[in-house]
Amino acid sequence: MATPRPTNAAAARGEAGRATAAPPLRRGSHRRTAASASLNSDWLSLTDLGRVYGISAVHTGKLLQAAGLRLADGDPSPEALAGGMAQRQHSGQHHQALWHRQGCAPHLERQGLVPQKQQSLVGLWADLLAALQQGAPDIATSAEEMAGEIPGELVQPVNRELRARGCSFQVSA
Repeated sequence: MATPRPTNAAAARGEAGRATAAPPLRRGSHRRTAASASLNSDWLSLTDLGRVYGISAVHTGKLLQAAGLRLADGDPSPEALAGGMAQRQHSGQHHQALWHRQGCAPHLERQGLVPQKQQSLVGLWADLLAALQQGAPDIATSAEEMAGEIPGELVQPVNRELRARGCSFQVSA
């Protein structure tokens, strides 16, 4: 009787039963995989940092420059380097700056940017609160009661969105 051949998953397992090799990529999936992996990293290229906020690398660079984190030639400022918000990466003759997602976030968000994920949540909360304030007879809760469920980091962005929509309701902090 022949010994069954291990499957790809079994072949990729080490002695401890843990995967030792990455699963094979499907054709064309390397770009999506690389992009999503880099967006989950703490250190991002200018392009990937811009993607967090739904803007271009050029726009991101201009905002970092306005915040004093980037020089006119595109290099990180001494303040950004000293503050741990940027680092230089050299590979051969290619020089690239990487930007720390959390370190740069306050500087970008002070200029009005909102992360895409947060922007979606803000829109959903604003929709719900505006509808509740106008009165929805089939819903037995008030806008005030629902406002108590909003995560603290979303209160200010939701209030801005409600004002922009002309809704008089505001969430108490």
